[in-house]
Amino acid sequence: MSPSRPPEAPEEDLRFRSSEPRIHPSAELKEVKLGRYVEIGPRTILRETSVGDFSYFERQGEAIYTTIGRFCSIAANVRLNALAHPIERLTTHKLSYRPNEYFRYLGVDQAFRERRRDASVTLGHDVWIGHGAVVMPGVTVGNGAVVGANAVVTRDVAPFTIVAGAPARLLRPRFDMTVAARIERLAWWDWPHETLFEAVPDMQALPIEAFLDRWEARQRGSDTKR
Repeated sequence: MSPSRPPEAPEEDLRFRSSEPRIHPSAELKEVKLGRYVEIGPRTILRETSVGDFSYFERQGEAIYTTIGRFCSIAANVRLNALAHPIERLTTHKLSYRPNEYFRYLGVDQAFRERRRDASVTLGHDVWIGHGAVVMPGVTVGNGAVVGANAVVTRDVAPFTIVAGAPARLLRPRFDMTVAARIERLAWWDWPHETLFEAVPDMQALPIEAFLDRWEARQRGSDTKR
């Protein structure tokens, strides 16, 4: 009896590069979940953070207790969930919540740590955080929003709006409400790679409403075939 041949591997799709995350050797990651095509730049520090597909950090970013959606662009020197200190205590110094760094027999203040975890930061999909911006604990930044360089974001940012300043304030919407709602419904960030590949030339060439007209029609057509 001749030996059986192993099943042939599926042919590689040459349109797509490797989807493995790219992490610079100088980055520090602890308890982190990374999606496909994620890029983590030099000297970035992430703790207890999840990063969605195609999102990237430029150099020297920091995030802790943060959930990041897909296709987020995070510029250099950004801080997501800036460390809070217990201003109601005698001292704001870490002596009171990490005394183990100085004394034996005194452990980390777990209640304070859990308070920090509960004040997590969330970025939606397709969020752009500009150079040097700081997002404070407990803030949610909606899908498609833009945060200007050096902004300090102290409150939630609505989807498809542009904010800047310290504290950050609304500058303008990216699109009118009708267009923004259509983008939310289209949810292009959930498309498979094959569809994204086909859509990129239209992203480059078409005005936003023409793009939506074409791809909403395609989506309706695919839905009727199911």
